[in-house]
Amino acid sequence: MNLSLSDIVPPLRWTSPGQVAPIATDPRLPEAWWQALPLDRACAAIGTSEVAGRLADLALTCWGHLTLGDVLPLLRFTDPAASVRMSEGLGREAVHRLFTEVLERLLEPVTPESVAARTRPARPDRPLPELIDEVFADLDERQRAIARDRLYASQRATLDDLAQRFSVTRERIRQIERDLRDHVEAWLAGEGAAPLVAHVSWLRGRLGSAVPADDLAAAVPWHRTDLATLGIPAWRFVRTLLTGYEQVDGWLVAGGADELREKTRQLFADGPRPLEEAVTLVSQLGIREDVAERWLVSVPQLRVFENHVVPWPRSVNDKAEAVLAVSGSALTPEEIQERIGEDYSLVGIRNQLTADDRFLRLDRNKYGLTRWGGDQYLGIREMIVREIERAGGEESVNTIVANLTSRYDVSESSVRAYAGGPGFERTQRGWIRVAGTEQADYQPRRDVSATRRCFRSRDGRWWHRVDINAEHLRGSGSPLPTGFAAHLGMAPGGQLTAATPSGDVVISWHNQPTMGSIRPILVAANASEGDHIFLTVSDGGELLTRFLPAAQPNLPSLNRALHLIGYTAPVASEAEGLRLIGARIGLPEGVGREEVLARLRERGDREILALLEGTAA
Repeated sequence: MNLSLSDIVPPLRWTSPGQVAPIATDPRLPEAWWQALPLDRACAAIGTSEVAGRLADLALTCWGHLTLGDVLPLLRFTDPAASVRMSEGLGREAVHRLFTEVLERLLEPVTPESVAARTRPARPDRPLPELIDEVFADLDERQRAIARDRLYASQRATLDDLAQRFSVTRERIRQIERDLRDHVEAWLAGEGAAPLVAHVSWLRGRLGSAVPADDLAAAVPWHRTDLATLGIPAWRFVRTLLTGYEQVDGWLVAGGADELREKTRQLFADGPRPLEEAVTLVSQLGIREDVAERWLVSVPQLRVFENHVVPWPRSVNDKAEAVLAVSGSALTPEEIQERIGEDYSLVGIRNQLTADDRFLRLDRNKYGLTRWGGDQYLGIREMIVREIERAGGEESVNTIVANLTSRYDVSESSVRAYAGGPGFERTQRGWIRVAGTEQADYQPRRDVSATRRCFRSRDGRWWHRVDINAEHLRGSGSPLPTGFAAHLGMAPGGQLTAATPSGDVVISWHNQPTMGSIRPILVAANASEGDHIFLTVSDGGELLTRFLPAAQPNLPSLNRALHLIGYTAPVASEAEGLRLIGARIGLPEGVGREEVLARLRERGDREILALLEGTAA
């Protein structure tokens, strides 16, 4: 016998050797033995059962989209019923047994009797379109019209249209259609259709588990040839023989398109991969390497980006993480916005970069991934403090200037100005240290957790709710609660400058803490009177804001109360709503309704209190 395994297993001819080798390689056999070594010698070397086992593993791993008869066409003669099954449906043990039986039968000694039993008269080679035309040659015009305009049409005629055209009932058209299907299936089961059946088997392997629908027409030249009997391209008829394929969004997909898309997404669950590696991974799902990139582009929640394939979910945080992971270096919010390339505001991206623990501010206007490590950019004053602490309590201004200007995008004059300003004092040798001030010991009358309109988010940050009025919209400053200002590290007589994309906002504390105008933020959010802005200041000195439109008047009281703490998702019960409110105002887990109401009363959150008391039975 001079046949190799690839001679009787068509998928081995077009599957990448890199995909086959990890499963089929055996140290007792030469490299690429499935192509180079006669099958009888391979079976003699490692055993027929072992060869069948490798083939079963390939069927399950690489060709799950093919029927067993497409993997090993000889199975159609030894076990027709099993040949139309998929490997996953039968399981490895059953597939191994079926393949072993075929190989053992193929390797039986040849005798004159067996030759005579297996020999069939050869049919002359004929163009397959002519072969297909034979199926419809004896049909009448009505049968051909139903075949052309309904069974094999790109836009199927309705039963009513055909019934009206031929002056018969809809049921009569349905019956003719059913008879036509039976006629074609009977012909396909006969010996005369063997060349076309073999072509469809080859075609399944050629198409793979997913392929652009246009590839079917281009697979072989004769697919575009019009059938003389029906006047339609031959590929339309062939398409109906590719059972198990569905057409979705311009793709032919074996099995379920949703399932194959999800399997594809799972390949990148751990993050971006280089495109070349991604193509190899996708080919393991049965997708040809020459169409793999187009398939990746078509899969929702994946994106081909800078020669990488990245997960691309809906969250802007996740997209920013993917952009940074591919970049491998810190980027500005503007660069991240440009690379995402979607309709996300720069303010929103900045807020997410600052609030999400996955990101680390590495320079004045650059962010990286926290897992990369590195020193966080804190603002010039805070970084001077950090340099002094690292030096053991005091450091020369020149050294601090050299360290900070070499690592960050800050000017020498700015560093020297901060070093000579409030908060630092000179030592005897002319170096600087952190000044000891009374501000550090300031204790507010009310802690932030006991302060009206202050709420803690899941990441531990405390936010203050500003109910927008006409004064805010005109650009006036507004007071802040002392408990919240003290939480930000302020004390009487102090000042805090918070950065925003539209300019700095100054918070000062004279008679009481006061915040400067936030009108640019409100304009950007298209805010109106009655809307809300939740705000806080990050460790890096950025003013973080979350805009929330006013609640709808018809919203239930509990949901309106939750709206005032910044929570807008549905809740399953009043108990869940009270639990959320309790957590946002600093209460421990498990407190009851009365404790939540008492804390709100103590804080002075009268609006929330009134709404919750109105929900009582």
